[in-house]
Amino acid sequence: MGKAQLEQEVQRQLTVLRRGTAEIVSEEGLAAKIMSSLVSGKPMRVKLGADPSAPDLHLGHAVVLDKLRQFQDLGHQIVFIIGDYTARIGDPSGRSKTRPPLTGEQIDANARSYFEQVYHILDPQKTEVRYNGEWLSRLTFEEIIRLASRFTIQQILERDDFSKRYHGQVPIFFHEFFYPLMQAYDSVAVQADVELGGMDQKFNFLLARELQEQVGQVAQVAFMMPILPGLDGVHKMSKSLGNYIGIAETAVDMYGKCMSIPDGLMEQYFTLLTSMPEPEVQAIVAGIADGSVHPMTAKKRLAFLVTERFHGAEGAAAAQANFENVFSKRASSASADIAYEDVTLPTEFSGLPEVAIIDLLFSLGVVPSKSEARRLIQQGAIEVEGQRVGDIGFRVSLGHSPIHMRVGKKRFLAVNL
Repeated sequence: MGKAQLEQEVQRQLTVLRRGTAEIVSEEGLAAKIMSSLVSGKPMRVKLGADPSAPDLHLGHAVVLDKLRQFQDLGHQIVFIIGDYTARIGDPSGRSKTRPPLTGEQIDANARSYFEQVYHILDPQKTEVRYNGEWLSRLTFEEIIRLASRFTIQQILERDDFSKRYHGQVPIFFHEFFYPLMQAYDSVAVQADVELGGMDQKFNFLLARELQEQVGQVAQVAFMMPILPGLDGVHKMSKSLGNYIGIAETAVDMYGKCMSIPDGLMEQYFTLLTSMPEPEVQAIVAGIADGSVHPMTAKKRLAFLVTERFHGAEGAAAAQANFENVFSKRASSASADIAYEDVTLPTEFSGLPEVAIIDLLFSLGVVPSKSEARRLIQQGAIEVEGQRVGDIGFRVSLGHSPIHMRVGKKRFLAVNL
């Protein structure tokens, strides 16, 4: 391959890898590593570390796994590290308090479940799986002290979560300071060229770069993906918050949950969770903005594409048919046994793309208080367009009119914009 062809291939790979990425430190370093890989014929080693703190993966995890698959398809080596040793500490990233450590049995069970789901996305034949207990458990106490001596307490306290806890006088236990050091040592142990993860891992990735340089390795590229918002459109997707779509969910549930996301998330979901070309994504976004594309039509396409990834075209088609059948029955009930009460969207929400379900219910006067709205949601007594609302942070899209809602057992509303 000549110089011009090499440079062209580097740019092709960069174009593929840039899509949906939040930050790369540094892109010049990544280009150099790709070029070196092409010249030597030796694939880059792309690391992802995962502490098996919970057995269920959701679409937020899929954002990072999809990027790993892109590296894999470009011919690079994925090194998937199960943090069996670091899980005994617990990753403090983004935490306001100490995360409880896991037992060996919990770690083993969660790791098995991880890979059953991970291989929905990654090619198992091209994935190198390592457990960091392989090298961390062999460090002597002297070696650990020497590792710790490479960094200062001031550096560690620069981490946002540690800084907030320190200034808020929330306890930080000494062992937590070792977590970023251990994660950095993982990069040294596997000689990572690239480390991939969410933006909340940036501090750890940069610390690993520094450690690699200190021990004579070429610093890894820190490759950060955005944090995917959950179904509420506010908080990051999380099982503990109940705003998630699990990658092991049934096709019907996956499709239905995708249909419940706020309209404002569609561009990000199309970009991060589908392979739809960027110009096509932008055309849909522009169409929704100028009214030429109905948000419901766009969302059905999104739901189909996401569901198809995990359940195939047949499963996605069946889920879509089920949704449309349920939705049509809900709609037809308005002209049959159920009479919808016409109400007007409160002026305070005029012009907004979406509104919190609790605020809407209260402003419409259908609940006496916001606490009552929360109680009804938690009891499964609220539906929007035939879909039960299970999250108190749910936001109602105001992209179409009327919006059909059920409140309690007998009250049905058609909210007109």
